[in-house]
Amino acid sequence: MGNFNSKVGEEKVENIIGPFGTGEMNARGDRLTGWCEDNKFIVSKTWFENHPRRSWTWKSPADRSRNQVDYILIHERFRNSMKSSKSMSGADCGDDHVPVIESMKVKLKKLKKSKRTPRRLIKI
Repeated sequence: MGNFNSKVGEEKVENIIGPFGTGEMNARGDRLTGWCEDNKFIVSKTWFENHPRRSWTWKSPADRSRNQVDYILIHERFRNSMKSSKSMSGADCGDDHVPVIESMKVKLKKLKKSKRTPRRLIKI
């Protein structure tokens, strides 16, 4: 967890950033995109179209501007598990950042126990 204050912008970047981001990419957003590309992660919040109040995650103290600077990064292996991602602008957290919520459907594999019985040691 950390606070990068990175803006990834509205342009789609390969399979890392989706078309539903907001604002323009800054230098920190470029670094985050490079890290995601190297480690096979995606920025999940940018892949879902939401109402504008569900898109911004940071509000300036005087409420002059709003930006999308908080994201959930997931490994590309779990991309098909994502169902929705949005920010909860009505939550009262006492901070200028708003919580980001991700809905996922994960199907876990059931482990099978081996039916083999252990061999007995024979004394000679």
